[in-house]
Amino acid sequence: MIKLLKHMKATYWLLAVVVIILVAVQVSCDLEMPDKLGIIMGQASLIQKLGPTASEELINAAKSEIWKNGLQMLGLAFVSVISTVIVCFLSAKIAAGFSAEIRKEVYRKVENFSMSEIDHFSTSSLITRSTNDITQVQMVVVMVLRMAVAAPIYSIYGIIKALEVNGAASLSFIVIISIIALTLLVVSIFVVVLPKFKKIQTLTDRLNLVTRENLTGLRVVRASNAYEFESAKFNEANQNITKNNLFVNRVFSIFSPGMRVIMNFTSLSILWVGAYKIFDNPALISSVFTFQQYTMMIVMGFMQLTMIIIMVPRGAVSGKRISEVLDSSTTINDPENSNNNTNETGTVEFKNVYFEYAGSEEPVLENISFKVNRGETLAIIGGTGCGKTTMINLIPRFFDANKGDVLVDGINVKEISQEELRNKIGYVPQKAVLFSGTIRSNLAFGKKNPTDYEIKEALDIAQASEFVEEIGYDALVAQGGSNYSGGQKQRLSIARAIIKKPEILIFDDSFSALDLKTDKLLREALREKVKGTTNIIVAQRIGTILHADKIIVLDQGKMVGYGTHKELLKNCSVYQEIAYSQLSKEELEDAR
Repeated sequence: MIKLLKHMKATYWLLAVVVIILVAVQVSCDLEMPDKLGIIMGQASLIQKLGPTASEELINAAKSEIWKNGLQMLGLAFVSVISTVIVCFLSAKIAAGFSAEIRKEVYRKVENFSMSEIDHFSTSSLITRSTNDITQVQMVVVMVLRMAVAAPIYSIYGIIKALEVNGAASLSFIVIISIIALTLLVVSIFVVVLPKFKKIQTLTDRLNLVTRENLTGLRVVRASNAYEFESAKFNEANQNITKNNLFVNRVFSIFSPGMRVIMNFTSLSILWVGAYKIFDNPALISSVFTFQQYTMMIVMGFMQLTMIIIMVPRGAVSGKRISEVLDSSTTINDPENSNNNTNETGTVEFKNVYFEYAGSEEPVLENISFKVNRGETLAIIGGTGCGKTTMINLIPRFFDANKGDVLVDGINVKEISQEELRNKIGYVPQKAVLFSGTIRSNLAFGKKNPTDYEIKEALDIAQASEFVEEIGYDALVAQGGSNYSGGQKQRLSIARAIIKKPEILIFDDSFSALDLKTDKLLREALREKVKGTTNIIVAQRIGTILHADKIIVLDQGKMVGYGTHKELLKNCSVYQEIAYSQLSKEELEDAR
């Protein structure tokens, strides 16, 4: 958790110094109170002892002393209250600002993660670390600012002042017993609860994962009548975290009454023992009450210390989880000097590329080599799980090849900054993703502040104008585009890539959600209106790729065919199998 402090702004460090000074002022005022109270009790006892026969001058002097110390106590109380209010305000401001900075740093870090890092942490865990864990750290920061300075001063200075009180030696054993009892109570709770704190954060990750899955796949759950199964899965995750939270809270429920018992026992013991001393020597009444006040401050100081000792480990667990994200090294980084020396535009080339996912036993891609030139259309086809999506993900550097080279415009993608590389590419993912907002704001992901003409042009090519013109460019898009059909979302995703006017357009099985007529019109529009742009199309349907300049056939991560549709029908058995399973021989002959 200490590592996270380097992310705190200088302004907050300055405010923290102010808080420490104010806490010292507050504690100093509180520690002066028992002395003033002791003087008042002593003077009141003196007046009672003198009785009505005493001279008026002595009685007035005693009353004057009472008034003077009473007003001083009011002044000290006022300063203490003002200091406390300011400390609470500033500590909350520091903690909230610090947590905001940490949350921002975590978000920035996650934005730069490659898919490997995201898979390593998991989405649900990253959400927990960005919310619940940072909240835990924020609570600890507030507590430390308010108590970390005050508690030691209360305890140490209280002990010193208590020992200075007349007759304190005979009462000190009570304080020692109380401190030992407090220490045993805290250590017992600490040992029992600390392992549970670590487990709770992991269980929170699990609960977030299950909840997120259920909400994302709500339609599938309803269509499959899988309510009971999903409810059982959620209940299991919920019960696990509930049991751990109940255990922790039950243990903590012992803490507060245990502290009160110790405090009340200490106070009662002092008054009980002190009563015998006062009976023998009435002049000790002020000393007994002063000692009692200092003892309560000592106990309060130890209570605050124990609260810090208990809360800090919980914050430390959360801090460690946050630091794991912030300190993780990204596998995909920009080069120190980006290479822009090229005479090529819109070319993509693979040279003996191998790739395997972390932890996998076999490579996903083996010895992939090809080149597609500017304005050409390259199609990639193959069975499910053969590595089509993985292959195109290497072009925008979502992953890096383990061996071999991936070149864009004749330059290795590892020698180009990610921003420059992705500015050259328009990417349409396999699953259409729309963001909450409007159609216009979604297309603005492709090009900032697009004109109505540019929007219309992109929508025309993507065959989305028909339904968009009816609702307008500023029509609402719900979260995830849930208010649009799959085909509409796919066409808007395609329009978002086209409006960018990139050198290279990548379609990751993006036509599968379109009907055959729309598929055909879209491909024709791409050929006619997006000339000079290199198209890389991953497809399942032969009809989508018939007229591609080159077709790559993948089988279990290997290139088993490379050529035109006609060439592959003659030479590639895998391609023939796919083609004949989808189209008749007559249709294939017509396509030739």
